[in-house]
Amino acid sequence: MLHRASHFWARVEIFLAAAFAASITGLILLNVVTRAAGNAIYWVDEAAIYAMVWMSFLAASAAIHYRSAISVTLINEVLPDHARRWLTRFVDLVLFVFACLMVWICLRWFMPWQLMQAGWDVKVFQGQTFNFIYAEPTNTIGVRKVWIWLVMPLFTLGALLHATSNLFHPGETAQMEAAE
Repeated sequence: MLHRASHFWARVEIFLAAAFAASITGLILLNVVTRAAGNAIYWVDEAAIYAMVWMSFLAASAAIHYRSAISVTLINEVLPDHARRWLTRFVDLVLFVFACLMVWICLRWFMPWQLMQAGWDVKVFQGQTFNFIYAEPTNTIGVRKVWIWLVMPLFTLGALLHATSNLFHPGETAQMEAAE
């Protein structure tokens, strides 16, 4: 069940990352055309950057599920099968610890409990915590940066799901890919 949820979420992440990649291409092309016409749209660069950030984090989370992140395989290639499996398990454990640390970091950064204690009032929250995450606007688009930064908790939850799944189901990623 856990591995199926991880597999489903990884497929959603890959789909969304591909959509963001396509939007980056469209935004860059729009920027080239409008600049060549002498009528540049000033917010396009910032939107392309944010789309690239979202694409990168979503794809990185899916890479944890598929165990396809960039890695140095020099040691892995010379180890016997038994030691290679232990190394893979160690990497899974390190990724799980990293995801748990990211949960802690996101809770410290977004402070959802303090926001809830402030009655969801951003101004009261800011006065109590001096945390302006929910009010700071983007430079040119004009939306609150929290909407952009929400990729971090999304990445964190995906990474935690995938790392946990990989810990409990070490060989199932390859089996599910072979079945597709």
